[in-house]
Amino acid sequence: MTLDPLAPLPLVTADLAGIGGVIKKYPEDFEVEEIPAYAPSGQGDFLYLWLEKRAMGAHYFVKQLSRRLGISLADLGTAGLKDRAAVTRQMVSVPARVHDRLGLINGDGIRLLDVHRHSNKLRAGHLRGNRFRILIREPDAEACQRLGPLQERLRQIGLPNYYGPQRFGLEGETFQLGMALLCQRGSVKAAVEPGTGKELPLPRSAFLRRLALSAVQAALYNYYLQRRQADGLMVTILSGDVMAKRPLGGLFLARDRVLEQARFTRREIVHTGPIFGRKMFPAGETAAAREQEILVTAGVEPSWFANQGKLMNGTRRHNLIYIDDLRADATNDGIRINFSLPAGSYATILLSELMKTPAVLRNDIDTG
Repeated sequence: MTLDPLAPLPLVTADLAGIGGVIKKYPEDFEVEEIPAYAPSGQGDFLYLWLEKRAMGAHYFVKQLSRRLGISLADLGTAGLKDRAAVTRQMVSVPARVHDRLGLINGDGIRLLDVHRHSNKLRAGHLRGNRFRILIREPDAEACQRLGPLQERLRQIGLPNYYGPQRFGLEGETFQLGMALLCQRGSVKAAVEPGTGKELPLPRSAFLRRLALSAVQAALYNYYLQRRQADGLMVTILSGDVMAKRPLGGLFLARDRVLEQARFTRREIVHTGPIFGRKMFPAGETAAAREQEILVTAGVEPSWFANQGKLMNGTRRHNLIYIDDLRADATNDGIRINFSLPAGSYATILLSELMKTPAVLRNDIDTG
């Protein structure tokens, strides 16, 4: 197994037939609603706007808000990016001084639903997750019979928390640029793509550099998780695994495998995988050796992360997520799927397990 961010991802339901179908025929077929991390306090120097957008990309959306309110992009705060071909609802913070201009927001795909005050600007990651309501049109004739076994398997094992391939850019170009940046030494004006010698112009903004480098982190994580799944270790605790308390808790090393396996089975804790970086919580023993092997196979030196400074601090990611609210209902138009995911997880990963339709992974479904 080699590092290929665009390779098909393994499924925990691979032996079960999918329900087929198509998604995103119309924007209303795909609804995403942000689950905020906290409620606005009702007072402060910022306005928290609960906004709906339709069939609009995330970057175009914030540019429109900036133009309509007459403020800079830096004045806008968002917790996450939302899908383009969809109807989405999310919180956006703006300075309170624009209160009299809020009437200029509505129209051309954007609708203001509610307004509250709060004391701080909204930052990336300030959300608990996203709630999805998705219509799968044209499902297979036996879709309703197939749904039960698929849902039961996902309830038993959980959903592997892979990054969707859209994270790596068209034909993997975002990942390729990130690898080129990671391999550089000192101050350079262009990056050289590993293995080809092709010169790639460096992105001007720190945002684009961070995006490219984080694509490398995501690809390395996916590779780690693929190998863990291939070795049948998705529900097994390894010595030195970095464990996380669920749903949102601290990290610690698995030293007593029997004890931690029991807690894992009760879903009190979950094993985590590496988002490599200079400040990543390190694994120990067997788990550390497996993570080191990922870097060796990928040809990545650990010292390279430190060279990128704050752009690659590193963290840990839950390897499994549990979708306890997954519901599927037959309708006249197809099958309606309702579920919620934690921040940073991809709806395409769940849909690929249910539908078994390769085209699903090519849709531009963002995380958030």
